[in-house]
Order: sequence, then structure tokens, then C-alpha cells
Amino acid sequence: MPHSQSDVATSPLVLDVAELDRHAGEVLGASSWHLVTQDEVTAFAELTGDDQWIHVDPVRAAEGPFGATIAHGYFTLSLATIALDEVVAVTGAGVVLNYGSNRVRYPAPLPVGARVRARIELVAVEAVKRGVQATFGLTYEVEGSPKPCCVAEIVYRYYPELPNSSPKGTA
Repeated sequence: MPHSQSDVATSPLVLDVAELDRHAGEVLGASSWHLVTQDEVTAFAELTGDDQWIHVDPVRAAEGPFGATIAHGYFTLSLATIALDEVVAVTGAGVVLNYGSNRVRYPAPLPVGARVRARIELVAVEAVKRGVQATFGLTYEVEGSPKPCCVAEIVYRYYPELPNSSPKGTA
């Protein structure tokens, strides 16, 4: 699914936390392309203990089902922070917490040596105790591939200060 370069974020869209709800349902943009290297995938394997040959053995993987090593699904998902920071900057919150992920799927592989980016939509915004919860939909596109390699919802919470923290000067 080819896209023009004009829809790629050159600087983040700046939204105040108080106005997030007005943008629910909008596509916010796409991150820049990221080249996935074998060094990155191997480092991820070492950090997580997931050293399956499909990720770390280029010689054996060349004979495997994808013809090359592929990135871990969780490696792909972890690129969300980079992509979100490139596409949107939320102001007006003292604390931002990654609250979790919803509906994560990996419909196609992400081969090492490919370029990937995330197209980001603000799916939903809701009030939570002392804060705001935003659900971002990410579709990870592989350059030249008709299918995304990952589709997920990432949930962030925005607070003026840490939830459950005491006001200054009290214990």
C-alpha cells in the first residue's frame, strides 16, 4: 500500500491533553521509515532471551519460510514509542504512563533489512480518575509490502501528576 511522503510527520503534531477528545477518530500521521538491522534484532534477542534461529541465524533463516531473518513481534511493537513521539506530542500532562496494549496482531513478517513505519490514529479518548486515557491505533507498514507486519492499539494515560501521589508538603 504505497503512500506519499507528504503524510509522514516532519515534526510532531502538538495537542494539549485537554483537547485530545476532539481528535478521537482522526489519523494523526505516519512516522518516518526505520531500517531494521540484524544488529538490532540480535540485541533484542539477547535482552529478551528469545534467540530462535528465525531471528538470529541469517544462514539458516535464508533456507526458512521467509528467506531471511525476521524481527520479533515484540521488537516491532516496541517501536511504538519512537513512532508516537515522532507523530504526536501531548502537552499539559506532568506524567505520561504506558497503560498497555490492545488487539495486537502480526499479519505478516518484518524481514531484517526492510524499512518499517507506523501509521497512527487516535482511536479513543476517555476520562479516568485524575487523568485522561488515549488509545492510539498503530498500523506498522513494511515498505513495498501490501500487508502490515503489526496492527495494535497502544494505551497511554496522561496525568497532571502521578496518580496516588500525595500533594506537596503532605505525607
